[in-house]
Amino acid sequence: MATFHPQLELLTEHAAGSLSVAQSACVAAHLNYCAECRHSVVQLQNIGTALFESADPVPVGDVLLNRVLARLDEEAPLHHSSPADQAGSNATPALLQRLMQGDFSDLPWRKVTDALRITRLQTGDPNYEFALYHIKAGGVIPDHGHRGSEMTLILEGGFSDDRGTYHPGDFTYRRQEDEHAPQALADQDCICLAVLDAPLRFTGWKYRWMNPFLRLHAG
Repeated sequence: MATFHPQLELLTEHAAGSLSVAQSACVAAHLNYCAECRHSVVQLQNIGTALFESADPVPVGDVLLNRVLARLDEEAPLHHSSPADQAGSNATPALLQRLMQGDFSDLPWRKVTDALRITRLQTGDPNYEFALYHIKAGGVIPDHGHRGSEMTLILEGGFSDDRGTYHPGDFTYRRQEDEHAPQALADQDCICLAVLDAPLRFTGWKYRWMNPFLRLHAG
């Protein structure tokens, strides 16, 4: 069971459908692990439905109507699946399986440091990078800040930083002013999902030289 959860405002935006595709996919993946947040999202959606039903009707023009009808033929958006559809409490969320089209071992991992490898997945979101981080057991991601926001969801293993220790299903949200140096737990490699709207910014002298070369790989 998850210990760290998305803030209420993120759950509200997710329920309203106003989060970006990549961020919404990350929150949806957390919902596979967390009954508490699933319940909150259902409540928020019920509130939204009640407010919508109580609003005065507004005429819809032909252009908007045709646009809505055209979307009925589109592929279903990324969403969380029922826990009953998962192979176990630590099973990879179905939406990630859909994006990976295979297992973690099948992905093209790129080495960043001795402890860190990264692979990026495509969500079609032009503003956010959607990446998987593989941190070697006991390894540390160098101390870094954030030029924008960073969502992180633990998928396997876990890591610790100045705010606590995170396990599968745990969700963190870091803002631009936050700095940390996550360290994987000693007994197992950590795989986590990270969603960013700007590149990281290494603060330690050993890796600071990399900052001018860091780019956001969105899409």
